Amino acid sequence: QVQLVESGGDWVRPGGSLRLSCTASQTIYSGYAMGWYRQAPGKERGLVATLRAGRDPTYAGSVQGRFTISRDNAKKSVYLQMNSLKPEDTAVYYCYVKTDSREYWGQGTRVTVSS
Repeated sequence: QVQLVESGGDWVRPGGSLRLSCTASQTIYSGYAMGWYRQAPGKERGLVATLRAGRDPTYAGSVQGRFTISRDNAKKSVYLQMNSLKPEDTAVYYCYVKTDSREYWGQGTRVTVSS
């Protein structure tokens, strides 16, 4: 059983930056995907970014060029650097890991972008 703990969510003004972190309770094989989804109020959860060894990162079109996903396998962590934040980025951000048999999800960290 993998447990994921996110941190870094906060309130920020439009144009600001935040860095989200997610740490797993155990080492995650680099070939498994780790990444981030988000769910805005009244909307379905959707992919933000994902990363796995040997492949280019995948980003949602709405965050391409503004968000950067990175991973530190030694620290069992994945990060999401978010720049040029917009009000429409407001959501709960969830970390996930996809193994061969199942997916694991964190509890989420809230990001609010408003003036």
